[in-house]
Amino acid sequence: MIRLYFWPTPNGYRISILLEELGLPYAVEPVHIGKGEQFAADFLAISPNNKIPAIVDPDGPDGKPCALFESAAIMMYLAEKAGFRFLPQAAAARFDVIQWLTFQAASMAPMLGQAHHFRKYAPEQLPYAIDRYTAEAGRLYRVMEQRLSTRDYLAGDYSIADMAAYPWLRAHSWQGQTLEAYPAIQRWYAAVRQRPAVQRGLAVLGERLQKNRAPPTGAAWSNLFGGRQFADKPVAGDGEATR
Repeated sequence: MIRLYFWPTPNGYRISILLEELGLPYAVEPVHIGKGEQFAADFLAISPNNKIPAIVDPDGPDGKPCALFESAAIMMYLAEKAGFRFLPQAAAARFDVIQWLTFQAASMAPMLGQAHHFRKYAPEQLPYAIDRYTAEAGRLYRVMEQRLSTRDYLAGDYSIADMAAYPWLRAHSWQGQTLEAYPAIQRWYAAVRQRPAVQRGLAVLGERLQKNRAPPTGAAWSNLFGGRQFADKPVAGDGEATR
C-alpha cells in the first residue's frame, strides 16, 4: 500500500485527489508542518526539501520500493503506474498535459503562494509585495482563462494538470481574485469540484484543517515561514513523530 506523507494544503490535496481518482489503496501519514514534523530525519530521508507531499510505494519500478517527493513528479509517477490514466501515453497528448502540469507547478503554485503569504500571513502589510503578487495572480488566471475558453479542461480531457491546479484556485479570494471575473475558469472549477473523487481527496485530514485555521504564531511561524526553514541543520520539532 502506498504511504502518502500529507498535510491539508493545496500541494497535498493534489495527491490525495489523484489517488482517489485512480482508486489506488493508500495510507495517510500526517506530517504536521506547523509543529515542524517536516524536519524530522525520517521524513527528510524521503523528502530532502522538507516539504509535503511525498510518497513511498513499496511496489515501485522493478518491484522495488520507491520514494518520491515533489508533487508534479508524484503525479506523473502515479498516473503512469495506473496505466497512464489521466496522463496520455501518446507523446503529443502526454506532453500537452505535462506542460500544463509544469505551468501549475513552476508558475501558479509559487506565485499564488506568495500572494497568500503577503496578503494573509505577513507580519507587515507591504503594499509593493501585495500589489506585485496580486497582479501576477491575475495574470496567471488570465492565462488559464484563455486556455479554458477553447476546451473543457487544461489539456482537453480531464487530467493530472487539472487536479494540480484546482486546489490552489479554491483560495482565490486569498489571491485577490474572484471567479466571476473568469467565466471559463468558473465553469471548469464547478466541473472539477463536483467530481466525487475530488471531494473525497479534499476530505483527507479535514478534521486537522479545522483545528489549524488561525494564523500561525511563535514556533509554528518559525516552522512554516521563519528561521526554522532556513536553519543549516533542521531537527524534528515538538509533537508526534513522523511515521
